[in-house]
Amino acid sequence: MTALTYVLLKLAAVALPLVALAWGGKIYPRPRLIFLALAPGLISFALFLFEPALWLVLAVDIFIVLFITADLFMLPRKKMFEIERETGRIASLKKPHQVKLTLVNLSTRDYAILLRDGVSGELNPEPAEFERTIAARCRLGLEYLLRPNRRGAFTIDNLYLSVASRFGFWRRLLVYPRASRISVYPDMKQLAHYALLARTNRLSLLGVRKTRRVGQDNEFERLRDYAIDDNHKHIDWRTTARRQKLTVRDYQASQSQRIIFLIDCGRMMTNQAAGLSLLDHSLNAMLMLSYVALRQGDSVGMMTFSDEIHNYVPLRGGMNQMNRLLHASYDRFPQLAESRYDLAFRYLASHCRKRSLVILVTNVIDDVNSTQIDRYLSNLVGRHLPLGVLLRDRTLFNAVEVEHPQEKQLWRAAAAADILLWRHQVLGDLKRQGVLALDVFPEQMTAPLINRYLEVKARHLL
Repeated sequence: MTALTYVLLKLAAVALPLVALAWGGKIYPRPRLIFLALAPGLISFALFLFEPALWLVLAVDIFIVLFITADLFMLPRKKMFEIERETGRIASLKKPHQVKLTLVNLSTRDYAILLRDGVSGELNPEPAEFERTIAARCRLGLEYLLRPNRRGAFTIDNLYLSVASRFGFWRRLLVYPRASRISVYPDMKQLAHYALLARTNRLSLLGVRKTRRVGQDNEFERLRDYAIDDNHKHIDWRTTARRQKLTVRDYQASQSQRIIFLIDCGRMMTNQAAGLSLLDHSLNAMLMLSYVALRQGDSVGMMTFSDEIHNYVPLRGGMNQMNRLLHASYDRFPQLAESRYDLAFRYLASHCRKRSLVILVTNVIDDVNSTQIDRYLSNLVGRHLPLGVLLRDRTLFNAVEVEHPQEKQLWRAAAAADILLWRHQVLGDLKRQGVLALDVFPEQMTAPLINRYLEVKARHLL
């Protein structure tokens, strides 16, 4: 046997088993195995100069192969470990969602492990993997957070456990099927935050103003302690004398009113603002106002549309309506299609005949869609109370607000100012025809929308 033949056979003998192991058993060599094989590999090239050393090299090779093979058979098997995953089924967009992993070592040896959950990149796991050493007959608890950047239904199928052999020359990949379904909804934690601030009379922290009522709501609701800004005419003197503490009467606002949202899911809602699409911001604000309105005793409905009607939630009251709105909106995404306002308003006319506050959330970018918005919202005046929520583009405002613009910045500022002037005219046309209008940045939409709703109720516009 020549030296060249031996070297080629040696390379084939090493490469073929490694490929077979990786293909069939998900077993891979670690860097230390390569370093161990490097020394006899270099000696093998010396055979070109001194062929009688063939038997010495062969003996070294046999010893290393036996040693590495013995370590290969010490790799743990799948049944030596148990893995479980615990997680809630519902997560909120851009909010941390905790996942717990439990790994149990059933063997009598310690192992260095690398554990990774089969999470989609859109869920943004932090951290993405764990590198630990688990002792024999021990249980290891691990936790990580998901920060979903997209709504929808996600399935986490498998858990991947990579385990090193006893001497560390090999690593085996073990796959454990553990299916978990997570539904990512629009930001629901804002609802709990609102409820907490409402109970402590601190809604001003959210930007919600206390609206002065025009006229009186005569239906008594409750007695409560006097606050500094309360009308002295509402003081209940008899109860005050009995309690020895100033007490005022609260009156209920008008209830059983109707609010229906028309959410545009067309191409104009695909833009991004503060890391979310315009549609995501719209759904967050819609859910927040729905929660407020349902607590006020009103009925809420919703329609989503683009070039077709995607879904329709009929007007209903009660807090169970929140679940219907959530299920109808959590997997809705903007479509690269031209929105059919005519289709949406015809559907509204046939399904909602009683007077309602109709809130259209959309974006205007050209004369075509602004003309349609103006036409269909103004046609509702008298039969319904229309409110158009037009979302601003912060890029335009930033371009205009540049101090001392030069060269290209000057042209950008002039173009942006022209577009903003056109938007101002669109809003003015809507208001002159009796349409309520709200011009807001997407990420700051929630508080102004709630304030406008409270203003409508306070002025008895419905």
